[in-house]
Amino acid sequence: MPDTTGTTASTQTRLAYLEKLGDELVGRGLRVRLTVPLGTQPSLHVMNPAASALTENILAEQGADGWWFWWSWAERIAQADDVPAAAERVAQVLSADQGQ
Repeated sequence: MPDTTGTTASTQTRLAYLEKLGDELVGRGLRVRLTVPLGTQPSLHVMNPAASALTENILAEQGADGWWFWWSWAERIAQADDVPAAAERVAQVLSADQGQ
């Protein structure tokens, strides 16, 4: 049921999780932008400022086993309640030092 701002509880939960992840990623030197397009779910756009081609859109979705962060290619990152683990994985994937 929408609240007075027109945002559903699940959208508010998604935003809260994505904001927490964004804060953690900024602390790791990545750039983030929370996007809330009309008609679709919010996502967190993450970019490595040292290699701007390394970007990804992260989603937060609820499943039967709780809330999870997801890559845009529909693969789980980590449980949404484990923000440090999710941030570590995202930072690792978007690292310019991969394979070195």
